[in-house]
Amino acid sequence: MERDPTPDVPLLAGMAGLDAGRSQTSHQNRRALLLTRETDTAEFEALAATLGINIVETIFQRGKPAPRVHLGRGKIEEIAEQMGMRNEGHPWHGIDLILVHHNALPRQLVNLDDALGMEVWDRVRLLLELFTQHAASVEARVQVRIARLLADRSILRELVHRETMGERLGYGAGGRTGWRSVMEATQFEIARLRRRQKKFSRSLAERRRQRARSGALSVGVSGYTNAGKSLLFSALTGKPVLIQDQVFSTLETTVGRMEKSPRVLLVDTIGFIDRIPADLLDAFSATLREALTCDLLLLLVDASDTPNELRRKLATSRRELFERMEDEVGPQTLILLTKADLCDEEDLRKAVSAVEEVGLLKPLIVSAHTGAGLEELRAAILTALHGPPLTLTLSSGEEPLAALIARVHREAMVIDVMTRKDKTEIRGWIDEASAARLEKEHPEQVEINS
Repeated sequence: MERDPTPDVPLLAGMAGLDAGRSQTSHQNRRALLLTRETDTAEFEALAATLGINIVETIFQRGKPAPRVHLGRGKIEEIAEQMGMRNEGHPWHGIDLILVHHNALPRQLVNLDDALGMEVWDRVRLLLELFTQHAASVEARVQVRIARLLADRSILRELVHRETMGERLGYGAGGRTGWRSVMEATQFEIARLRRRQKKFSRSLAERRRQRARSGALSVGVSGYTNAGKSLLFSALTGKPVLIQDQVFSTLETTVGRMEKSPRVLLVDTIGFIDRIPADLLDAFSATLREALTCDLLLLLVDASDTPNELRRKLATSRRELFERMEDEVGPQTLILLTKADLCDEEDLRKAVSAVEEVGLLKPLIVSAHTGAGLEELRAAILTALHGPPLTLTLSSGEEPLAALIARVHREAMVIDVMTRKDKTEIRGWIDEASAARLEKEHPEQVEINS
């Protein structure tokens, strides 16, 4: 039995600040100040809004990030002065969180915390909070815990360095020393959780092997966060899943059988987001592998985005997917434009053009909300997996014809049925294993043609 490595130290994985007294588990209605060097902060603000954080003011400064504090030193001093004056009449009254629209360096976070005297989150720490809120299963929580500890480790290294050099610690350290022992405990916990994650990965791999042995084919549902993956998954499988119009509502893998299909399994997994560090996404490697090892990949893109946003999100999703593929070729991929119900014809034309401009085939257009395009999508999925539909001619004989017809309906996606006296012709898609069994068990009654 493994010992509990956690020391009597207020270490909170992934939180911006190591002082437990300053941390919160709920962030609803928290007031924050946003620091940025970029004009487009819409996605970052949406991430904050998902957690219920109110951004009171955005402070923008042009130029390259400062090595020590991201914004210029003079600007940080101005902010610190205003923070000291935030009484009830001050616009910044109630602010207890600083948000940095950037993947900040550990020393920048430590220096900002030291200069402003309050909790500081960069883009990574904001994402970690979202992951924590949405991790529903035990394994998802393990993955998030690893990601948070990895983020903590980078801060701890900076604190250990400062402690070694005799510098002021900052970042909520409160004069505490002995951070090297905390670092060692963190390393121990990361190693312990990674061992558990390996067991989880082996379990997922065994499930994939079992599905393959059964003859079932799998389809990965992937794309940028909030592209409509879970809603499409539910529409195709009839399986209720958590569906929310917000980012990262899905962190773990969900598997369900596609309705009206011959043993096709859909695999819904975590979405992507721009500028997420590789080591953070690596914490979800087991979950991502479920989509990457499928027989077919659906890459979803939100058609209601502007063409520039669509291209950016598509590029991010493709990069994150294909950089993690063990096979250079990867599975066949279908591009889907989702949320068509939110678009007019001109919007859809621009979205299709944006996809084709990057050298991809013409996408399929669907709306999981209204059902538009779903039957065409089913047909495209089955054609990609099984080839063109087949014609099964069933004849009367030892096995009741009605029983054979019912079996085909269970094991195939039927397009049409034609009945003639003692024969029935069924056209549709059926997997090779099921077709072979039918012919072998009833050679006098079943004839299959392309």
